[in-house]
Amino acid sequence: MSSPAAKSPYAGYRFPAEVISHAVWLYFRFPLSLRMVEEMLAARGIVVSHETVRQWALKFGQEFATQIRRRLPRAGDKWHLDEVVIKIAGVKHWLWRAVDQTGLVLDVLVQSRRDKRAAKRLLRKLLKRQCRVPRVMVTDKLPSYGAAKQDVMPGVEHRQHKGLNNGPKIHTSLVRVKGRWMYLYRAVDSRGQTTDFLLSAKRDAEAAKRFFRKALGQPHTVNPRTITVDKNPAYPCANAEMKADDELWRFTRLRQCKHLNNVVGQGLGA
Repeated sequence: MSSPAAKSPYAGYRFPAEVISHAVWLYFRFPLSLRMVEEMLAARGIVVSHETVRQWALKFGQEFATQIRRRLPRAGDKWHLDEVVIKIAGVKHWLWRAVDQTGLVLDVLVQSRRDKRAAKRLLRKLLKRQCRVPRVMVTDKLPSYGAAKQDVMPGVEHRQHKGLNNGPKIHTSLVRVKGRWMYLYRAVDSRGQTTDFLLSAKRDAEAAKRFFRKALGQPHTVNPRTITVDKNPAYPCANAEMKADDELWRFTRLRQCKHLNNVVGQGLGA
């Protein structure tokens, strides 16, 4: 009869199972680098190198990643796809996004092109992650979507219309740029038209103020009646400070809603 220690997958490791499992869970559950996990463990008095965390992730990661995916909310069967131009280090890129009919972000992908090949790459990535095809795919009138759909999932209904993707209020995402996680702030008006965007490494009051200043400084932007954001506490701070400094119209109302902009999103309503 084998002993309990022999049955444990953590047998033979210097650190206890609780430490290893917590480190692996942190790495796969949140957008953290190996060094960030190392620092978080060090703050708790656990001295372990990022290389050790990497070895743990390789050994035990698949099980944790599978458990996390099972706990995520099930995506809807109606996918909304769109793309927005962004600049990274002065170079133009395209941020491709997919959300379902409830506003749940399905995936994001930064690419240098806006053609059939780029659209196919997004669709393949979506199918691999969702493990099923949608009932309906909704896009704008970019021809690349139709051409890619015919190759990847020809049996899916495809609706193309200029205004169909204005419904879900998903205007920002946490994206990985050159291996680093960044917050993409994206402002849209009440008609769903993009007015401005900003990439930021942080999601605090200073980042919010920088984004507001950039969006409000555009020649086509007027004083907004309402600014709609998520529940991030940085927004009320930025709002109050900018009003005190006369950078923001004092009658502008800040509207916060937990699910309106889908966790990491924010919209600027005209």
